[in-house]
Amino acid sequence: MTTHEDLVARAAALRPLLREHAAATETGRRVPDPVIDAIADAGLFKLATPRRYGGHQTSMRTMLDVSATLAEGDGSTSWVVTLVNVCNWLTSLFPSKAQDDVFGANPDARVTGVLSPTSTTTKVDGGWQVSGRWYYNSGSSHSDWAVLGVPLTDADGTVVDQGLALVPRDDLALEDTWFVAGMKGTASNCLIAEDIFVPEHRVMSVPAAIEGDYPTEHTDEVLSRSAFVPVLALVLAGPQLGLGRAALDYVTEKSSRKPISYTFYETQAESVAVQLQIAEAALRIDTATLHAQRAAAEIDQMAQQGTYLDFTQRARVRADTGWAIQNVLEAINTLVSVHGAGSFADVNPLQRIWRDANTAGRHAVAAPTVAFEVYGKALLGIDEKITPLV
Repeated sequence: MTTHEDLVARAAALRPLLREHAAATETGRRVPDPVIDAIADAGLFKLATPRRYGGHQTSMRTMLDVSATLAEGDGSTSWVVTLVNVCNWLTSLFPSKAQDDVFGANPDARVTGVLSPTSTTTKVDGGWQVSGRWYYNSGSSHSDWAVLGVPLTDADGTVVDQGLALVPRDDLALEDTWFVAGMKGTASNCLIAEDIFVPEHRVMSVPAAIEGDYPTEHTDEVLSRSAFVPVLALVLAGPQLGLGRAALDYVTEKSSRKPISYTFYETQAESVAVQLQIAEAALRIDTATLHAQRAAAEIDQMAQQGTYLDFTQRARVRADTGWAIQNVLEAINTLVSVHGAGSFADVNPLQRIWRDANTAGRHAVAAPTVAFEVYGKALLGIDEKITPLV
């Protein structure tokens, strides 16, 4: 069995390739094929794919650490790998028949997805007819399948549930809509369905999944017992941790040669003010890492035990995620200020790190203020719900 350490080492070995292609990833607005192929060859798209289909079926901690390691090379590439792995994990929660459709037909299948039910459905014999548009589907140009949010209707057209539908990528049109300031290379474009048929076995109830009621028959598989929203939220912290480390490494390495303009300091490293700011940034990244790792450990431990996280535990994972991301963003802002206006030169990787982190850090599921309110209400025993995603 491939170990956690092996997979993280494979990710580390790919960092030079990711850095080499980082500019092309941005200008091309997608991860270049040589990078995608190298990641696939390293098996890093199969972290959550069940071993029954030749996957690694790892853990939340491994997904977190691989994503962070890749992000030290390039944020967009890490984001795509992160989203493919978590959507492959979602696929492992479906019934065996649906998993066979995806991984049985192609053990190397890559799935991307959007949870929001921005679509319409009509109940028909054996499933639903689905039409819709899903923004923003990261990595969609590299995927074979998509897992998409849908409202589930009954025969009278009444919405009775919210679902996730597994749809072959060939059934979907793609509209190029991803024109953004950061994470430019994620190709997070719009997928479009026009009256496609989705059979019942390829539809999963989201409210049931939030409470840990998954349709997979393979309840012996530990990873597929992990808590639904905590996994979906925490994976988003992985790329941020790596971007924070990359920024810290870059600024500290340059500080021994870069002067502070209009001062008598020949190098930034001589300045006590810089020393204090570097220490603060490093500690914020450490804080983010420790919170993310604690959340990953809790998810993995409870899955190992076969015990589903209760509401307060799930709320804390969301808060841990928001706290981690907030601390990384503050650390990167400090490091950019230390490095100075040169941070924003096109040739300086720091500006891309800053843009990528600040764009990804605004993902709705990772929003710190929402997460903190959810956790605060849980700690105080306040029953009011502001989001179903806990």
